[in-house]
Amino acid sequence: MQSPESADQIADPTAARTVGFVGLGLMGAPMAANLLRAGWQVTAWNRSEPALADLAAQGGHRAASVSSLDGEPIIIFMLPDLNYIADAAVGLLDSWRSRAPEPGTAVVVMSSVSPAGVRDFSRAVHSASAGNAVVIDAPVSGGVAGAQAGTLAIMAGGPEPDFNRLRPLFEALGSTVRRLGEVGAGSLAKACNQLIVGTTTAALAEAAELAERSGMDAAALFDVLAGGLAGSAVLESLGPRLAAKDYRTLGPAKFMHKDLTFVLESARQSGTAVPLATAAHEVYATVQDQGLGEFDLAVVRQAIANLSGAQLSGAQLSGAQPSGAQLSDAHQEGDRNPGGNA
Repeated sequence: MQSPESADQIADPTAARTVGFVGLGLMGAPMAANLLRAGWQVTAWNRSEPALADLAAQGGHRAASVSSLDGEPIIIFMLPDLNYIADAAVGLLDSWRSRAPEPGTAVVVMSSVSPAGVRDFSRAVHSASAGNAVVIDAPVSGGVAGAQAGTLAIMAGGPEPDFNRLRPLFEALGSTVRRLGEVGAGSLAKACNQLIVGTTTAALAEAAELAERSGMDAAALFDVLAGGLAGSAVLESLGPRLAAKDYRTLGPAKFMHKDLTFVLESARQSGTAVPLATAAHEVYATVQDQGLGEFDLAVVRQAIANLSGAQLSGAQLSGAQPSGAQLSDAHQEGDRNPGGNA
């Protein structure tokens, strides 16, 4: 890996204000659009054409392939998981093995991925690029609304000089930008975020189901809870959907199960007891087992109702069924929980 001293002497990847962007899903599309509005030149690759056409209409450019981005000073990946990123990057790394990129090239992983896995990916990028490219893991929180407004929280891991050079890019996407440590630290921070969001959402779902089965209005309960110590951004964002049993997909619930797997992985590596994360991981496994993973995170309430013996009818649940277009988008983007991204 680059030393801080050598990193200080390499080119600033933000100087040209050009960036490659891979993955224009629920989160990626508005993030790329915000970069355009901030004056960046964005060249993007996406599996499906409509998102590329929409970005082009806003002034962006299409990439013929991920490998064609090999000359970009910054390449952002916003795909569902690290295996998608590694697969997409095969041609890119092959290109760099033939001709190394410019020193200071940055590969920015903004998806929710395994902290250990992103460190392995960083080593692969370093080797393929002859040490000229650095990986920064910078997952985000704030949902689709935060992505659209450019107010995401960005938690980054990587060498400090490289993070500092990328700060103008991050500040075009988010209002809270922090470096938490070396590569993998951003992903660990996001895992902690998902531990809090996942357990809180499940607790709210249980509270709503308990209240309603006891004759109380769940929306009224959440309204009063919001004014007390139980109030939170999770309650504000998910509460209305949980109370209304609105499971239309903003962020598929299946991704919370994946993200909590990273919590358990990190806990094992650090010797940390995580009983709440363990229980939540089992809850979201139940969501998957019940065939509800493609629905919004709020569908954890339905999973709890099913355990309680009150399943929605097929007609009721079909009204919340995500459309094919929504599912296609969901598979394109990288971090997907409340509001598309917790």
